[in-house]
Amino acid sequence: MNDQREEHGLDLRGDCESCFGLCCVALPFSRSSDFAADKDAGTPCTNLRTDFRCGIHTRLRPSGYSGCTVYDCFGAGQKVSQITFGGQDWRRAPDTARQMFAVFPVVRQLHELLWYLTEALTLRPARSLHGQLRALLETTRELTLARPEALAELDVSAHRQQVGALLLAASELVRAEAGREGRKQKDRRGADLVGARLKGADLRGAHLRGAYLIAADLRGADLRLADFIGADLRDANLAGADLTGAFFLTQPQVNAAKGDAATRLPSGLTRPAHWA
Repeated sequence: MNDQREEHGLDLRGDCESCFGLCCVALPFSRSSDFAADKDAGTPCTNLRTDFRCGIHTRLRPSGYSGCTVYDCFGAGQKVSQITFGGQDWRRAPDTARQMFAVFPVVRQLHELLWYLTEALTLRPARSLHGQLRALLETTRELTLARPEALAELDVSAHRQQVGALLLAASELVRAEAGREGRKQKDRRGADLVGARLKGADLRGAHLRGAYLIAADLRGADLRLADFIGADLRDANLAGADLTGAFFLTQPQVNAAKGDAATRLPSGLTRPAHWA
């Protein structure tokens, strides 16, 4: 996946050093188990310092801000800060603030799509779709470089649907690999699996797109070749689970789950520091 990103000149990991703290300002959050206080969209978090860095970055979880530790802008923060607005920050140029905060979530969605499209180009069973995937990746990349006015008016939902249809086609080709081994592919798209007892379950090649796996027990489950796009893994227990070859799984999803040293992750994803 890293080679594909470099080939297309994509920077799809957040670089806080090059961002104006956009996720800490543009996005809202509510007091909950994930956040210790309420914050409106466009209002700076009280923990945001004048240098755009987080004042409690090293102690976010014990301070009640675990939601921040599972967030990733996929590189949208530095794109908007340094390219879309040319390095002009919202504090020194307050007239740009409203537009910058409106554009950031749009570019974040586009960068997430770039992540999925880039990964899809590494999936060998989907090579018959690689031409279409490359073309749509380039279209998406060009959209991220549009002027602020154009980005603010972009129908990102329509573009997501177009990308989603092609990613679904790629997913079917990949998951068919599990089917050829005589395994019945499980379709759990959008399924309510909150708290589900799936310890040791054979979910190889499962379609988990948009599934609610909040607090699900997936200890020791076989999740190889499973499609995780949009799945909610908050507090899901992945201890000892095998996710080798699982695809469309992102670092924020992994960060939101629980795991241990025996959890096997796909290449390109890292074991969260808070895991046992």
